[in-house]
Amino acid sequence: MGMPRHHMMIFIALFAAMLVAPFVLYPVFLMKVMCFALFAAAFNLLLGFGGLLSFGHAAYFGMASYVSAHAAKVWGLTPELAILSGTLVAMVLGAAIGSLAIRRQGIYFAMVTLAFAQMVYFFALQAPFTGGEDGIQAVPRGDLFGILSTRPDRTFYYVVLAITFGGVLAIYRIIHSPFGQVLKAIRENEPRSISLGYHVNRYKLAVFVISATFAGMAGATKALVFQLASLTDVYWTMSGEVVLMTLLGGMGTVFGPLLGAGIIVAMQNYFASFGAWVLIMQGIIFVLAVLLFREGIIGVLARWIKKPL
Repeated sequence: MGMPRHHMMIFIALFAAMLVAPFVLYPVFLMKVMCFALFAAAFNLLLGFGGLLSFGHAAYFGMASYVSAHAAKVWGLTPELAILSGTLVAMVLGAAIGSLAIRRQGIYFAMVTLAFAQMVYFFALQAPFTGGEDGIQAVPRGDLFGILSTRPDRTFYYVVLAITFGGVLAIYRIIHSPFGQVLKAIRENEPRSISLGYHVNRYKLAVFVISATFAGMAGATKALVFQLASLTDVYWTMSGEVVLMTLLGGMGTVFGPLLGAGIIVAMQNYFASFGAWVLIMQGIIFVLAVLLFREGIIGVLARWIKKPL
């Protein structure tokens, strides 16, 4: 299935804007937005297209960030190998948790994922390699492929841009593949999908692992962006943030999670001086979004222009 023309134009416009963005805005802020955009897109694949609400995606995001930071700092791996190692660990963790979680449905599925995520959090708190409450600090970015130094923020920015766009386009391809169409069928009517002969649990496990893998890729990249891996990334509030990003932007849309991530990260950065009031402001915005944009901002926009976004 080819990419619709308006989707292609949006992707090209986004990519062009992001190419010049670090000359206008702070590169570290932009890299943070991209990491969370990929995280939200991965979560949206599971919730928006698979119909599975996970409250534990911080487990993959945070654990990948620890492994990536440890690999770069202690093992001395290059950035691409450090990110790859974190991503692979998230994939394995997703397969282990997903194989057990998909046996339950609805709120029970969500609670099981939250319980496993809390177990991962306590593991991260106690395990010697994570640094406990101090986390892993002063993580070196190293040289890409052992050649190109990624220490300058602007250089590493383009590495993150390539990872983010590669991840988002891969998710886009999965959504519009025959596999993605089966996922939508399961989301809409699982008993009918079973009656048609589909092995529903296999599809659920596959999308769970894929989502965890891309979430891990985002977390592993973020660890190198900030040169830090901390408990914040693996705590349950991180799972709540990605849910908020997805719902605010538009669950089940391609571009909604990207916009939702941009809005939430911008609020956290530019309203940081308000301290804990930022959480209250996020809550107010979430309530307004639910009341005014029940399908998310992009979801409502897509309905207005009568084209899928």
